[in-house]
Amino acid sequence: PIPPAMSSPAFLSAPLARAPVRAAGLTATSFARPLAVPAARRAAVAPRTAVVTTTAHCDEEHGPLVGSKAPEFSVTSVFDQDFATTKLGDYKGKYVVLFFYPLDFTFVCPTEITAFSDRHAEFAAINTEILGCSVDSEFAHLAWLQTARDEGGLGELNYPLLADLKKEVAKAYGVLSPDGVALRGLFIIDKEGVVQHATRINLAFGRSVEETLSTLQAIQFTQENPDEVCPAGWKPGDVTMKPTPSGSKEYFKAL
Repeated sequence: PIPPAMSSPAFLSAPLARAPVRAAGLTATSFARPLAVPAARRAAVAPRTAVVTTTAHCDEEHGPLVGSKAPEFSVTSVFDQDFATTKLGDYKGKYVVLFFYPLDFTFVCPTEITAFSDRHAEFAAINTEILGCSVDSEFAHLAWLQTARDEGGLGELNYPLLADLKKEVAKAYGVLSPDGVALRGLFIIDKEGVVQHATRINLAFGRSVEETLSTLQAIQFTQENPDEVCPAGWKPGDVTMKPTPSGSKEYFKAL
């Protein structure tokens, strides 16, 4: 039975406390906004904490969970000084690094966008495409691409920029901020269209291309070698670990 105090209007209308999220592969920012729980559900939950259940689907608030299919999209993009249509489904059979940034003609964003472009060949060499996305129009993207880097622009890029003017892609991936711009979300999607890595960070600091590349390489290795796992700081050629008690002992003895 539910104690009378817990069924009172005052209790049911109070904000729910956030339970720690320990789902593998998710960061705290994945659940940065309060969970919307129907009143009937709140009345049925005796402890005054939000219950977070990870299921194999995507929702607009939290975006794709790691291990789930990435939300499909078809949007106008800009590549090689021209407009095109980019669909996620067109990249099946390849890995995709999809990253979101807040806005064109800003400050941290061009440092990330050009850094990914400068190392595009390293990603292409391991069967991976890079896609950048913001809530700007294709016309804003084109103008920024036609602005020289030393004037705050992008210059030529080696991958497409997606125009998410309706904010549907940002919303589907759970990175749309209350201010209407995308947080710095980054998703690594495998050859079957499944999200293997997801991060969301705030606006004031950029991401590391090197870290993204290392994570991608570890994902590919473990998919090709399902009986092995990659320890912290792993790079191709480093020793891996068997995910068993005896296998982990072997690894640590060899250090």
